[in-house]
Amino acid sequence: MVETPIHIEELDDDEEQQLYEHYRFVVDRGQVPVRIDKFMFEKLQHSSRNRIQKAADAGFVHVNDRAVKSNYKVRPGDVVTLMLDHPQYDTTIHPEDIPLDIVYEDDDVMVINKPAGMVVHPGCGNFSGTLVNAIAWHLRDNPLYDPNDPEVGLVHRIDKDTTGLLVAAKTPEAKSNLGLQFFNKTTHRSYIALVWGNLTEDTGRIEGNISRDPKDRLRMTVTSPDSEVGKPAVTHYRVVERLGYVTLVECVLETGRTHQIRAHMRSIGHPLFADERYGGTEILRGERSSTYKAFIHNCFKLCPRQALHARTLGFRHPRTGEQMDFSSPMPDDLASLIAKWRVYMKGNENKQTYDTTE
Repeated sequence: MVETPIHIEELDDDEEQQLYEHYRFVVDRGQVPVRIDKFMFEKLQHSSRNRIQKAADAGFVHVNDRAVKSNYKVRPGDVVTLMLDHPQYDTTIHPEDIPLDIVYEDDDVMVINKPAGMVVHPGCGNFSGTLVNAIAWHLRDNPLYDPNDPEVGLVHRIDKDTTGLLVAAKTPEAKSNLGLQFFNKTTHRSYIALVWGNLTEDTGRIEGNISRDPKDRLRMTVTSPDSEVGKPAVTHYRVVERLGYVTLVECVLETGRTHQIRAHMRSIGHPLFADERYGGTEILRGERSSTYKAFIHNCFKLCPRQALHARTLGFRHPRTGEQMDFSSPMPDDLASLIAKWRVYMKGNENKQTYDTTE
């Protein structure tokens, strides 16, 4: 289900309001009575509770075909619908002539190196220009590939501003096989990241459940593994290079949750450099001098996104069983950022003492 933001428009008194169904939920039999704004907030990942309350006040939240207010308590069997004053966006995937960096391709799979700034799949606010639109164009002459068939296509995803490797399946059999490999954690994925701070240990393991942050639905938050909130997640990291107030690390995923590396590194006090959503665009370590501040801002301009790259990808070929391993070179913006920090370190190697506090 593709979620769209809730937009509410004022109507003139004499204007007839035509409503279109966007979401429909049938309340489970075991559901305890709960306010409908809370119920829908948990269902709609990209909408705030305040927006849902405003939608209810405007008559857009219906239960059993009748408008209700936000304090209505849902009951088992209720049919809850969100009726908005505009039709849903067309989420049909259309081929678009967008260049692709194809690392490997055969009759079953494609391995693609995604650039920064490209959304992988149509969604909230991004209904064109995505990676799947580009794949649809590339395979437009393949009669066996239907970009709107969920049984083919991308097997996993990475964030819009994360670069690196992804695998897409051309056949249902390939997608089913690869999906099982990801589920059973037999694939291998490693990421390279530049994080704020000088990590205490050379290696580490981060374990913590990941769920949506109730204060910001576009961000994930981390809770303890025994909290029963969110989904279990494990990230392993290894220090690759210490660069003073930042550290270059390799991250290997044991699970694949939304924003896993970004949320996990923030949870241990080391947000990704330039990661605006997780606080990485603040100057979190270093000096107070104007020279240092200017240096950091120049770094942000050099790499205006979270410093994260999906560097390696390994899996068994879905048809032959052969082990397939791929590696992607560091993208130019991240490579330039690291080089800039190396120059900074060289110029200050006899001057600075860098803390290793978490």
